[in-house]
Amino acid sequence: MSADMQNIQWFPGHMTKTRRKIQEILPIIDAVAEIVDARIPISSRNPDLLDIIKDKPLMILLNKCDMADPKETAKWIDYYKSLGVSAVPIDCKTGKGIGNFKEMVKTTLADKLEVFKSKGMVGKPLRVMVVGIPNVGKSTFINSIAGKGRVKAENRPGVTRGNQWVTIDKQLELLDTPGVLWPKFEDQTVGERLAFTGAVKDAVLDIELLAVRLIENLKENYPELLIQRYKIEDLEADPYDILCEIGKKRGMMIRGGETDTERAANMLLEEYRNCKIGRISLERVENNA
Repeated sequence: MSADMQNIQWFPGHMTKTRRKIQEILPIIDAVAEIVDARIPISSRNPDLLDIIKDKPLMILLNKCDMADPKETAKWIDYYKSLGVSAVPIDCKTGKGIGNFKEMVKTTLADKLEVFKSKGMVGKPLRVMVVGIPNVGKSTFINSIAGKGRVKAENRPGVTRGNQWVTIDKQLELLDTPGVLWPKFEDQTVGERLAFTGAVKDAVLDIELLAVRLIENLKENYPELLIQRYKIEDLEADPYDILCEIGKKRGMMIRGGETDTERAANMLLEEYRNCKIGRISLERVENNA
């Protein structure tokens, strides 16, 4: 996968346009809320973002926290705090942690609110831009905050195509932006982890090799979950052989008694994405920060 992964370009025209629009609208933005996937807090961040937003205050929302390892998520929050960046775990689908966002904005923009007050602008709404890569949950987050289905949200990359303002209340306005990836993955691991979580389309990847790489990660970090879910008998076996064993145990066979590894790979990735294997974080502070 490495050569293919590194050569794939993830920067279609609408993403180039989105970056330009973000830069154009920044002057009227008070802060930026970046939504990342709690399972891959590094790979799900756009490395160009800090350069794009310059000196705007940044808040990080670790979405899908109910699918991530809670111990690892706590470490990531402490890590961001050490950098002077506010971070909170949330789950947009259940609403977990969403209620903390408004207070987080007020705390982050306390100085801005004082300026408003000194200028007699009490009541002026704070404007927060919500950014993140495709399929990370931006629209679902805004809908949850607003309490209405104002922003189109689907579980597939690239649904939001234009900037959308959403008034939350008299004190807060959010700007939803299309998901933006970057021109090229310099590190194949980043591309793999984005693929594991469904941030990039499976159609452009070798699904069996992707499943093998996921098994390698699970073997190293969550062997007990791999054994529990798939009743693996020999964790020391080659990851591809483990994939074959998983498929065989699920009855995914083809003529000649061989395992339908493509079907098994799709099943494995689907079960990971639906949290059926367990709460799994693919990136850890000590290895990635």
